[in-house]
Amino acid sequence: MTYSFRRLTANDVPLLKQLLTVFGQAFNEPDTYQGDVPRDSYLGNLLGKENFIVLVAIDEHKVVGGLTAYILDKFEKERKEIYIYDLAILENYRRQGIATKLIFKLKQISQEQGAYVIFVQADRGDMAAISLYKSLGTSEETYNFDIPVN
Repeated sequence: MTYSFRRLTANDVPLLKQLLTVFGQAFNEPDTYQGDVPRDSYLGNLLGKENFIVLVAIDEHKVVGGLTAYILDKFEKERKEIYIYDLAILENYRRQGIATKLIFKLKQISQEQGAYVIFVQADRGDMAAISLYKSLGTSEETYNFDIPVN
């Protein structure tokens, strides 16, 4: 199959909403991604920010996968890193190279932005994600902590 890949802009709020549905299904967390979807104006503003990247894979007019990433300006050197926040492909579309193509597209954007690395986290039991990321880079053993604000 042939898919189209594109970076979303402030005018692509409907596609971002489709991607939220994909994330909810793929991560089995529909409430997280569909329970309180922000207003269109909020999403459009977010898509218009230079440091927020959303890439989608489209089959005809349907979003079947995508990723969100953030550009982080570093302070110790004049350089940038890219952090992949979420990446998911609908189950029926997996194992077709879509995630790899999305990451390669992100690599192109990263080079244009002057970033030196892309980093991503994977859950310990998510062997498909771990396998994908190991095929594209090196791994480090880390711990993640959620620190409540309230």
